[in-house]
Amino acid sequence: MPEPGSVYLHRGTRAVQRLVEFAPSTGGLALWAHHRDRAAGEGAPTIATDGHTIWYGRAFDELTLPQQAGLVAHEVLHVALRHAQRYGELQQVVGDVDLQLFNLCADAIVDSTLSHLSWLELPASAVTLDRLLASALGIEQSIDKALLEWDVERLYREIDDRRSEGRDGKRQGSKQQAGGADGKASQRSSAESAQQSEDGSGERSDGPRAARARSLARGLVPDLLPGRHGAGSPEDEAEAAREWSERLTRAHAGDGLHSMLRTLLADLPKTRTPWEQVLRVQLARALAPRLEASWSRPSRSYLANQGRMGSRRMPFEPGHSQTKRVPRLAVVVDVSGSIQDELMNRFAREIESITRRLETGLVLIVGDERVQRVERFKPGQSDLRDIQFQGGGGTDFTPLLEEADKHLPDIGVVLTDLDGPARFRPHWPVVWAVPEKDAHAQAPFGRKIVLA
Repeated sequence: MPEPGSVYLHRGTRAVQRLVEFAPSTGGLALWAHHRDRAAGEGAPTIATDGHTIWYGRAFDELTLPQQAGLVAHEVLHVALRHAQRYGELQQVVGDVDLQLFNLCADAIVDSTLSHLSWLELPASAVTLDRLLASALGIEQSIDKALLEWDVERLYREIDDRRSEGRDGKRQGSKQQAGGADGKASQRSSAESAQQSEDGSGERSDGPRAARARSLARGLVPDLLPGRHGAGSPEDEAEAAREWSERLTRAHAGDGLHSMLRTLLADLPKTRTPWEQVLRVQLARALAPRLEASWSRPSRSYLANQGRMGSRRMPFEPGHSQTKRVPRLAVVVDVSGSIQDELMNRFAREIESITRRLETGLVLIVGDERVQRVERFKPGQSDLRDIQFQGGGGTDFTPLLEEADKHLPDIGVVLTDLDGPARFRPHWPVVWAVPEKDAHAQAPFGRKIVLA
């Protein structure tokens, strides 16, 4: 909850009151956001948000009340739909995300959602979703139908057809242009292009769709400030997404025809359990210490009943004690694919934390079509960050799983893109950990989790 004073001590107070007056439930979403005024010398835009706080510039005071209400409603929906946070999440998936194009896609969805309301006024430069689809993609759709089908991530992926200028001066297609980069060579080219863009050795120029979209954005002032507030833990972010999704659903139902949300459905925040939490639960269940029968000591119930029965002899009932065997985790890494360093570091930290907390031994098997490396580690001392991925080679999980089975693990985690056969199925449970770009791949058995 925001601080009590931040709800009404700001330049947007009258606009928030107007929202609550005309749409009590959806307008009341503004009370869940933080509101702050920018000082005169900060050179701030009229209004902007970092996904947590709505910032007001001095120019906001010069607008009429309907114009103020339109801008505040616009920013409130950016906060509720978590557009600033989703920009960062999309960056983790595709690497290079153009903020101006992403901001345009988010604005088009929000302004289309609000365009049916007569008690607020949108800026003259506002771009609606149907106009953006027609201009950039050549798709003719009504606003209501488009809001049911398009979310900001899908819209951005379709529009962003930028290309990279490689070191040799040749133009290289983006990941989106390559149709999702189904092949490993395309994935590697996309990753190299993103790296070139980041280190300044390559520039990305607009394709026809991005150019047409950017021409529509010329009159728009960027109002998303991603990264200003800072991201919380994956668990906190998932909980925040769930809470905002529930607030939006309840508010829309409460206002009915007066709702600010119109037919907005596709862009509601997605509730997804972080892969770290799923991995912890799966491994904790398999690696937790187990109780086993101990015939050297009777159970407590046997001792108690023996005292009650007097001279009568009861059948012996063994007690239980924790097994002395150290639980063991097998981590199989398929190095024939590719994985980003940041994602690999997160995976390595999570594995180290789990093995340290559960006092679990770790067996690491690295390979592609054959086993290349086998190492044992003490709890919390695994070294996964230095693994080098080759990319583009073939994979056969059969020898890797057979090698892991020799070490009698309680559970195994396979880090892979799932591009290869698995003709050996072990008796212990297997968790397949795949990057988000390979989320569509089918696991041969066991459970699949997507590392995003």
